[in-house]
Order: sequence, then C-alpha cells, then structure tokens
Amino acid sequence: MASPLSHAAVDADVRSGFSIINSRSSWMVFAVASGTCAAFNGVFAKLTTTELTTSIAAAIAGLLRLGNGNRVVELAVRSIFFLLNLGFNALMWVLFTRALTLHTSTTKVSILNTSSNFLFTAVLGLLIFRESLPPLWFAGAFLLVIGNVVIGRREDEGEAKPAEHDTAGGAEEELSLIHGVDAGVGEEGTEGSGRVRPDRVEDEDDPFKT
Repeated sequence: MASPLSHAAVDADVRSGFSIINSRSSWMVFAVASGTCAAFNGVFAKLTTTELTTSIAAAIAGLLRLGNGNRVVELAVRSIFFLLNLGFNALMWVLFTRALTLHTSTTKVSILNTSSNFLFTAVLGLLIFRESLPPLWFAGAFLLVIGNVVIGRREDEGEAKPAEHDTAGGAEEELSLIHGVDAGVGEEGTEGSGRVRPDRVEDEDDPFKT
C-alpha cells in the first residue's frame, strides 16, 4: 500500500500543476472579459442615442400605463443606458489592466482584447440591432485570427532565445566559479606543504637587514 507521504506528494504536485495552468491562462480570461465589456460599452453607447431606445421606452410606458409620460420614460431609459456605458467602460479598463499585470506581453493582451471586442460587437449588433454581417466581415475576422497566430509565435520565439542564452551564461558562470575555487585550494595547499617562499630565503641570507 502507498504511504500517506506519497499521497501527499502526489496531491501537492497536482495542485502545483493546476496553479501553474491557472496563472498562465488567467490573463486570457481577463483579456477576453475586458474585450466583452468593451463590446457592451459600445452597445449601450449606441442605445443612448439610437431610435431603438424610443421604441423600448414606449413599450415600457405601455406596460406601466403611463400614457403621456413617454418622454420621461425615454429620458430615464437613455440615462440608464448612459450609466451602463460608463460602468462597462470602467470595468473594461480594470480587467484590461489586470490582464496586463498577469502577462509580460502587452501585444498579446491587446490583440486578445481587440479580437474578443471585435467578435462580441458583431454578435451583439446582430442580436440587438439586426445588423447583417457581410462577407467582408468574415474575411477581416479570418485575417485577424491569422495575425494573432503569427504575432504570438514571433513573441514566443523571441522569449525562448533569451531564456536559452541566460541558461548557457549561468552554466558558464558556475564552471568559472568552480575552477576558481579549485585554483585557490591548490595554491593554499602548495604554500602549506613545507616549501619555503623565495622572499623568506632572501631575508634569512641577508646579514645586514634588520
């Protein structure tokens, strides 16, 4: 039977593996979330000024049986949309800043933020405003994905080269330190082995030196 220590070691390894995965992928979650908030920011900004808000306010006034209060309801609805616009804008910047602190590449975070904003804006525009997606939009989305892959690979290669250089430099420094320690030990052993230093011999042979 396996000992409790072995089970504890396995659990520690599993937890450390999950923590590494979470730390590596958490920036992606924040970047996508910030792009999504940016998409909602654009939607509420458009609802603040579009004619669709007038229809929404009229429907709300009809449900509440306000009748002549359509203008008041419309103003209230537009104000709510404007506040939601500001709120999602602030939340977008908070999430984007958090993603930047979790990852070293500003380019990757910005690209993922822009891509998610691009995609969610198109979906929300289709669902809320009934906006059509022309073939040119799909071509642009395809080029955006290709650009993300190319830039990501270039940055990964650029990060791998300095890491290899640092590893090689660290190994050379350790070897030089080891050789230096060995040389120092050899010199100390020679001086302490009974051999007389030349300067001491000269001092003993000179009868006029006090």
